[in-house]
Amino acid sequence: MKRDLISVLDISDDIDDLIESAAYLKKNRAKHNHPLVGKSLAMIFEKPSTRTRSSFEIAMVELGGHAMFLDARGMQIGRGETIADTAKVLSRYVHGIVYRAYTNVAMRELAASSEVPVINALDDMEHPCQALADLLTIKEKKGQLDGLKVVYLGDGNNVCNSLLLAGALTGMHMVASCPPERMPDKTIATCAAEIAEGWGESVELESDPYKAVRDADVLYTDVWVSMGDESDPEYARALFSPYAIDAELLALAKDDAIVLHCLPAHRGEEIAAEVIDGPQSVVFDQAENRLHAHKAVLQLLLE
Repeated sequence: MKRDLISVLDISDDIDDLIESAAYLKKNRAKHNHPLVGKSLAMIFEKPSTRTRSSFEIAMVELGGHAMFLDARGMQIGRGETIADTAKVLSRYVHGIVYRAYTNVAMRELAASSEVPVINALDDMEHPCQALADLLTIKEKKGQLDGLKVVYLGDGNNVCNSLLLAGALTGMHMVASCPPERMPDKTIATCAAEIAEGWGESVELESDPYKAVRDADVLYTDVWVSMGDESDPEYARALFSPYAIDAELLALAKDDAIVLHCLPAHRGEEIAAEVIDGPQSVVFDQAENRLHAHKAVLQLLLE
């Protein structure tokens, strides 16, 4: 029976194994293990991508399979063909589908009609594979996940939603520090809080960034203006400027706190150049870990 990865919750029972697998694949990259020989992956992208596209494509090739990139603008799906029909046809050709979609509704429609695993490469609700790479990075740098305080600052977007769920599933104390009108999805935040309670931890929604970051082990941010939401960038800058990670804000966290950003970054907006390029930044290790996390996901769902 095929398995999809649409939400972090879809891998709730596998998340520790996936982190361990990703770490193993990273350490043994030169050994050329090829568990996906003869397998093909279709990658449908409605939004532009650098890291997600590159890491999935390279991951599939290094696992011995073949990846095929499909720009939605050049497909019949962009000219009126239904998502369901697209899924049914591709299911006859490939062994898995990676989909970067504008909406979670479209993501779930494609998964419902596909006979092969569908992997969420970002939609407007979640970015689960990014969260897996984030966990791998934090564990590498801190040696553990449970008990750590992780503070996300800025827009309570898809990245924030998945991070809350992933952090809760691994026993971390999660804090979303966002403007009141841009807090993470209420249903996801409530679900994450319920999961965290099982670990004796909590999920906090704190609009004051200076309160939020005190004693934090990890600070995390993302761009203030997401793809497809560029209608009023000046309003976004005014709204989110108190949440920018600069030297002053970072100084309130623990001395050994690390800084994450899923990229692309706008230096001087959500993160200061001196922070992203500074000694506490692990941003580029985090970017590399997308490759290894994606390998672990592909191996789990396609092998």
